[in-house]
Amino acid sequence: MKRNSFLILILFFTLTAFRADRPVITVFMIGDSTMADKSLQGQNPERGWGHVLPGFFTEEIRVDNHAQNGRSSKSFIDEGRWENVISQVKKGDYVFIQFGHNDEKPDEARHTVPGGSFEDNLRRFVRETREKEGIPVLFNSIVRRNFVANENAVLEDDMQIEATGSDTEEGLTLIDTHGAYLDAPRRVAEELGVAFIDMNRITHELVEGMGPEESKKLFVWVEPNTIPLYPKGKEDNTHLNVYGARRIARLAVEAIAEAVPELGQYVQYYDYVVAQDGSGDFFTVQEAINAVPDFRKNIRTRILIRRGSYKEKIVIPESKINVSLIGEKGVVLTYDDYANKKNVFGEPMGTSGSASCYIYGPDFYAENITFENSAGPVGQAVACFVCGDRAYFRNCRFLGFQDTLYNYGKESRQYYEDCYVEGTVDFIFGWSTVVFNRCTIHSKRNGFVAAPATDPGKPYGYVFYECKLAADPGVENVYLARPWRTYGQAVYIRCELGAHIASAGWDPWAVKDPAKTTFLAEYENFGPGAGTAGRAAYSHQLKDLKGYSIEEVLAGKDGWNPVKNGNELVEVYR
Repeated sequence: MKRNSFLILILFFTLTAFRADRPVITVFMIGDSTMADKSLQGQNPERGWGHVLPGFFTEEIRVDNHAQNGRSSKSFIDEGRWENVISQVKKGDYVFIQFGHNDEKPDEARHTVPGGSFEDNLRRFVRETREKEGIPVLFNSIVRRNFVANENAVLEDDMQIEATGSDTEEGLTLIDTHGAYLDAPRRVAEELGVAFIDMNRITHELVEGMGPEESKKLFVWVEPNTIPLYPKGKEDNTHLNVYGARRIARLAVEAIAEAVPELGQYVQYYDYVVAQDGSGDFFTVQEAINAVPDFRKNIRTRILIRRGSYKEKIVIPESKINVSLIGEKGVVLTYDDYANKKNVFGEPMGTSGSASCYIYGPDFYAENITFENSAGPVGQAVACFVCGDRAYFRNCRFLGFQDTLYNYGKESRQYYEDCYVEGTVDFIFGWSTVVFNRCTIHSKRNGFVAAPATDPGKPYGYVFYECKLAADPGVENVYLARPWRTYGQAVYIRCELGAHIASAGWDPWAVKDPAKTTFLAEYENFGPGAGTAGRAAYSHQLKDLKGYSIEEVLAGKDGWNPVKNGNELVEVYR
């Protein structure tokens, strides 16, 4: 069995290394303000659809957005912006090309002629991209929200239109403002055999379908005195807000996946995206959690957290059920409370009050996330407090010192797969029924790994399957567990125990007769700390695993089986 586990580990690391070595494909974006990244100063609500595009691709795709406000195909070239982009394009990269909004402006610096200079510029972008063995994709312009015959619609792109409360009557039909600039990209695409995305048709159907009033929700319509950047408000029918950019980027991605199937394999869809750079729906994780509908039954709410360290105290309430948090590489959710820190009333927070993240909602799932308490070695300081039933963590990290992971819920079942937990004293503790499968449990100092508080009558407490117990250099006296309450249970099955594990293995703490009330056991552990000769007399060496399959431990009354049905739980729509 040890040999099989070793082979599985070798296969895992081989596949992981292969994935890490896959070349990142860059999607370069060139275009105007409707595509561009935006400044976040003054709570700016404006976003280009390219700004939010990264949240729709897996991390094998890097979006490098060079689109700029006010640029046409001509000015983009004349200012040296295209030269900068094309110098970076490598074989297999993509270049998304979307111009038209400013090519129709009358000023000499930007104006191009459809059927002439506009097409010539598009051809140049395509030709030079192909010369670098890149892949060009042509887009036409998104619509302006224009439900009236407005002669100034094109020029208003360059003006700050303040909120006026105008009662101008708008019709139900969206009126085109782009004319021949819409067909030019299509013609060049057909001529040169390039993929073409009809953004105008896509957005026309969306905006006209929403109607003149509802469609304002897509654009930068701001009431006076609501955000610092626009104290007098704004009425902008060209530029998108966060909601509009996300809606339109999703429609664009659906079209891209169909027109460019090679890119389609990297497309992903989430209900919400959290990102510090403004590329998501929200800047903080708590904002996304708050937006989840209460008791959203029979369907998961999937939240992508883009890379970064998020210092916030997070609470996932009981009403937020079926929530998935998926992190990009390097995502850290952190806070620095601790038990003796004073709350607003000058009282100690206590262990339960110290957590960086609280999870009460049932059927919670987390992947690729680090949960951290950064308070340091200051006593009890919880990184993650888990109360909800059927909680599932995959490839997550839990960082802290004392009391890192609090498995709080007495009726909670929790499953941790390929996770990492570190700490010093009782850094895995609580009442819940918990399985750790193929996890690394790392001791930073001498102490105790687990502190089970299992209630009497419960069939299981902590069960560790094929885990690796490791330690910092110099750590040499760590116990597998000590019962926090009289009936504490902990079982280690086929785990690799480092030399830092104490020969007694277990500590009774304050339990007067642990042989009668606790259940502390091992089965086929190996490694320098796995010797059984000196084990505590009240502990057990199991003869078989009857009743100790993962399925049996976590089944409860509803047959929960995250190992078998995990893909159903976390599937991301594609």
